[in-house]
Amino acid sequence: MRTIGLVERNVRLLLAYDGTDFHGWQRQPNLRTVQGVVEDALQRLIGHPLELVGSGRTDAGVHAVGQCANVRIRSRVPTERLAHALNGRLPGDVAVVSAEQVSDEFHATQGAVRKRYRYTIYAMSCPPVASLQHRYAYHYWEPLDIARMRRAASYFVGTMDYSAMASSGCVRRTMVRTVFRCDVRREYQCVYVEVDGSGFLYNQVRNMVGTLLEVGRGRWEPDCVAGILASRNRVNAGPTAPAHGLCLQWVEYPEHLLKPPETTADIPA
Repeated sequence: MRTIGLVERNVRLLLAYDGTDFHGWQRQPNLRTVQGVVEDALQRLIGHPLELVGSGRTDAGVHAVGQCANVRIRSRVPTERLAHALNGRLPGDVAVVSAEQVSDEFHATQGAVRKRYRYTIYAMSCPPVASLQHRYAYHYWEPLDIARMRRAASYFVGTMDYSAMASSGCVRRTMVRTVFRCDVRREYQCVYVEVDGSGFLYNQVRNMVGTLLEVGRGRWEPDCVAGILASRNRVNAGPTAPAHGLCLQWVEYPEHLLKPPETTADIPA
């Protein structure tokens, strides 16, 4: 029989959570956050101080099915049993989908090269309670022209300054980001806005959605998005869409960072 020795491992966690009852990702004093809850469960399991590093900070009320984080641990719990052991210590609104040892250079924030967010709009006159989507979709009862929204979304694609889509309080070294894809589609009652990017500014996706809704309901023309972006002024864009419609779908990393070291931490029992 072989067990895991007390050699430090860098472990990547894939996390899913319902953000409704969390004050966002980042640990905050006296507030319930995803990072705080998962770190506390990890420390009870592993038995030493640690820091959970997330791919980014989701805001209060935002959900995730593919949040990535990494943590450095020293434990006899095998990596392949870590997810099961953690889930037994976590509340029902957050789960570890998988755990795997990765390269020592893997850093969940700095190594991310692409992320996808999906925003769900329940576009019907009746609220989404009957379909049990009221926690995960923004109820928008005005008619929406999806073709117009799709044309407007094309202006978001590219590498540019997205200051007009960043909420106040966003202070970054640069406001330039790359959006690889921005797609709008309707499936039955729901309209989905999916955005792939290298990274995002504070409330960027929610502000993009709010702008697209103004186009979809006929208030603005699709090509007005180009002028809004060029202005670099948040006041020219649409309102910030509510947090509960937003979900982090996945985070992508270079393959070499996902490979574990050639030497393992296994030792004879």
